[in-house]
Amino acid sequence: MDQKARMRRKKKVLGTAERPRLVVYRSLRHIYGQIINDVDNRTLCGVSDLSPDVKAQVEKAKSKVEASAIIGEALAKKAIDAKVEQVVFDRNGYKYHGRVKALADGARKGGLKF
Repeated sequence: MDQKARMRRKKKVLGTAERPRLVVYRSLRHIYGQIINDVDNRTLCGVSDLSPDVKAQVEKAKSKVEASAIIGEALAKKAIDAKVEQVVFDRNGYKYHGRVKALADGARKGGLKF
């Protein structure tokens, strides 16, 4: 990814204490979601398909898209436990399609607002 494009995006999507940033990273095999407060430079919570608490559910999923939705719901549950209800969605340069969209929809289903 181009470094200049990444910096342009980061200027627009900034996580605060009231509305932290939900950032998505996907590789060919795995997907990761983190909620980050950029003002304090702290990661509030994070979930991936490798996390032990959701690994059994992810293994039962029939596709990567279904697994991403499970990850989104688990991330929303952790965020609400950390008293975060509203977030800013950072798709990290990926198209809002497929696994990224499924994670966002799962997070919305879990109770996050963005």
